[in-house]
Amino acid sequence: MNFHLTPGSEGLRTRLFHIIFESDTPGAKAFDIALIAAILLSVAVIMLGSVESYAERYGELFFYLEWAFTLLFSIELLLRIYCLEKPTLYLRSFYGIVDLIAVLPTWLVLLVPGAHGLVIVRLLRVLRIFRILRLMEFVGEARLLMDALKRSMRQILLFFSAILMVITLFAALMYTIESPEAGFTSIPMSMYWAIVSMTTVGYGDIVPATSLGKSITVVLMLLGYSIIAVPTGVFSAQVIRSIREERYSDEACPGCGHERHEKRARYCLRCGTWLDEDSEDPRKKDADKNTPQDS
Repeated sequence: MNFHLTPGSEGLRTRLFHIIFESDTPGAKAFDIALIAAILLSVAVIMLGSVESYAERYGELFFYLEWAFTLLFSIELLLRIYCLEKPTLYLRSFYGIVDLIAVLPTWLVLLVPGAHGLVIVRLLRVLRIFRILRLMEFVGEARLLMDALKRSMRQILLFFSAILMVITLFAALMYTIESPEAGFTSIPMSMYWAIVSMTTVGYGDIVPATSLGKSITVVLMLLGYSIIAVPTGVFSAQVIRSIREERYSDEACPGCGHERHEKRARYCLRCGTWLDEDSEDPRKKDADKNTPQDS
């Protein structure tokens, strides 16, 4: 988390804090995995309950399951508040707000008449799955991907900014060429058409009627095919860079100056020089042992 949370006091509250808010122990990881499973199951219950045939057949079961999950998440939220020194700091955070949203709608149904419509807000508890990002921080492969994503973010944002300008230009052009009867009633609506065309989805709800408009559509579709691989290439290049940095060291060989050795390498691949300057080359020790002593 980006904010600093501290346990309330030594003892039970500290132990609960390490289990609930951290992921570097077996107990904490088991807690996170169990929580994620409960979140997914509760969302599945809400979604299945919206299907009329399932609601008629298993409505009572869904009702009890929903209250069971609500009680479970309520107890979890109370434990989070109990083990913190400053609970308000957590409750004002993203995770704290999401945790409140996960339980409040169901309780409001009992307390506030007519609040049944708010129950659908329970689906927002799927946002709690973002807690899995804390588990991903301890996986090397996920760390590489996140590092590559951060490095390529500026290039990707620049790319999407350019795409937005292209979409705006094409939308303004089609708004000028095509008639409102064809669906181009405004520039925002034309931008919707341009996005659908560039991504080659082609819903067909807005279709150009003039020959010039159709020609422009073809150009936009071909342009979409040609640029769709750009962000993928940028991200792939950063992933390769991260893998190289994870595997190879930038330190030069003290003997020949060769770089890009594997971090686990002990000797230079080119000249065979001992790479760890902080320790002695074991070959020298062996050579000293094998050197005959003067009598």
